[in-house]
This record gives sequence, structure tokens and C-alpha cells, in this order.
Amino acid sequence: MIRSCRHRCRAVRTALVGLSVVATLAACQQAPVTGRQQLILLPESQDSQMGLQAYQQIKQESRISNDPELNRRVQTVGRRIAEVSPQPEWQWEFTLFENDEPNAFALPGGKVGVHTGLFEVAQNDDQLAAVIGHEVAHAIARHGAERMSQGLLAQGLGAVAVGGGINPQIVEVAAQAATLGVILPYSRTQEAEADHIGLLYMATAGYDPREAITLWQNFDKLGGDRPPEFLSTHPAPGSRIERLQELMPEAMEVYQARRQQ
Repeated sequence: MIRSCRHRCRAVRTALVGLSVVATLAACQQAPVTGRQQLILLPESQDSQMGLQAYQQIKQESRISNDPELNRRVQTVGRRIAEVSPQPEWQWEFTLFENDEPNAFALPGGKVGVHTGLFEVAQNDDQLAAVIGHEVAHAIARHGAERMSQGLLAQGLGAVAVGGGINPQIVEVAAQAATLGVILPYSRTQEAEADHIGLLYMATAGYDPREAITLWQNFDKLGGDRPPEFLSTHPAPGSRIERLQELMPEAMEVYQARRQQ
């Protein structure tokens, strides 16, 4: 009995190490601009398809705004930023939803949603560009696929540890984890990375990056119930402002070069 347990534990350890090594070697990528190492197990075509499905479902279940001026602004800013991104050929979509919450979101494959409530804090197109640049950055950096991959790996390792081998149901479990991964919140690391990348995108598109700081000052003034930063996946406005100020010389150089063209 003891020998059997030892053999099983050895098999589990071997499987865990093997799965981790294979995943790492097969899926090590670098995020744009920052060069951060990423673990992405899914091919781009797969997470893009999942993003599209989730986006279609959201559009079916949510009310889309018919406000012509706000829609024009979202489309104009969105297209300008998408065009200067590394993936202008993606099937980008920018949809304005009737929702009082000042928020926006991005799904894999270039699907971006903006809430009408965002215009309470985004008071001009430069500030709107800060938000959309941030969301485009999430899509370009494939943060959604990265989150899904982390879930897939965790589920896979869990199945190995529990069963002493690859569980026959792991494919089904992994599929469920991937589906949920589409709507999981991004980590604070990814949020900060999207701030950095998005700041450069908006500057490249000709929007004043200094307005990103004003935007987060507006968010800070809005107040409301906000969890402590260490309990949230989103950096607090004060932390974001401090980081944006550090990045501003780089962004202003890009912005000034764009204005001189």
C-alpha cells in the first residue's frame, strides 16, 4: 500500500512538472511595449472566436445606445486608435451601451464596449481616447487569452493532482474555464500594462496623453464605493495617476512627433 502511494505521488509530481514545462515552452510570449513574459496557451483564432461569441451575447442582452453624437465620438476615436495599433486589420467593433456605470471593456479579437456613463468622467475626446486606448491595449496584448490560459493551466494541474493522472474530463473542465475566462477581470499587472500601452496608442493617434491624467482625476472625484487597492484587480486612481506621470515624457515625445507630421 505504501509503495502504491509512493508510485502514485511520483506519477503526480512527474505529470505536474511535465505539464508545466510543456505549457511554458509552448506558450511563452512577450507583451507589446513592456516585453513582459506571458503564458498564452490558446491560438489567436480560438480566443478571438470566444471573444466574438461573448460580445454577441452581450449585445443581445444589453441595450445599445442610439445617441448619434456619442456613437460618432466612440466610432471616430476607436477607429483612429485601432488604425495605429499593431493589428489594424482585425475586425474591430466599438459599441456604445446604455449603462450608467462609467466603464468600458475589451474582449479578445478587438471587441470593445463603452458605457454611456463613461461620458460623466470622459469630458472630451482626448479623455475618451485614454479609455479606448486602454481597452485596445488589452485586446492587442491578448490579456483575455492570458487570463484564460492561467485558468486552463490551473484546471489542468488540479485535475492531475486529484486524479493522479490526466482526468478524462479535463477537456470539458478546461473548456468551461476558458469560457469563464472571457469575462474574468484583468489583473492589476495587466491593467497597469494596458495603461502604458494605451497611453502610447492614444498619443500615436494624435490625442493628448496628458488628458489621461485628467481622466483619472475625474474618476477620483467621482468617488463612490471603491474597494481597497489590494482587494481589487484595478489599481486605485491615485496609483494610476502616479504611474501615468512617470510615463508621460515617453508619451509626450510620441505625441509631439505625431503633431509634427
